[in-house]
Amino acid sequence: MKMDTIDQSILVALQGNARIANVELAAKIGLSPSACSRRLEQLEKSGIIEGYQAVISNKALGQTITSIVHITLDGQSESHLAAFENAVSECPHIVACFLMSGECDYIVRVNARDMEHFEHVHKNWLSTLPGVSRIQSSFAMRMVVNRANIDVDLMEKG
Repeated sequence: MKMDTIDQSILVALQGNARIANVELAAKIGLSPSACSRRLEQLEKSGIIEGYQAVISNKALGQTITSIVHITLDGQSESHLAAFENAVSECPHIVACFLMSGECDYIVRVNARDMEHFEHVHKNWLSTLPGVSRIQSSFAMRMVVNRANIDVDLMEKG
């Protein structure tokens, strides 16, 4: 889908407030509500907008530890990767997982209540994932940047 400046304006407005009413969004970007609704639906159908979600505070959930875990598998065949990825998707403690190039095969982010809880996750979840040969964990001291949003101005112009 080719995007124009109106589509980009919609994205910017939604990143500021995804719960904005369609009438208010339309007024903000200078469209009729029906035209705005059609554009928004097209952005969703094309996959440019993948979804909407609430961002919940880790602190409010009592999760004081964020760990970045580098995982190396004992093989990189399609069946090794698929088995690992299927198991990772079942682990409720893993909040993000990335297939990597470079020294490790995957990087996962784990949030935990405290070090004892992380140890439990490490022993009972991470180390039991299929094909794992090496786990290296680092702990975030504090968050500096955590962008859920993208800079729409940096997107390639349609």
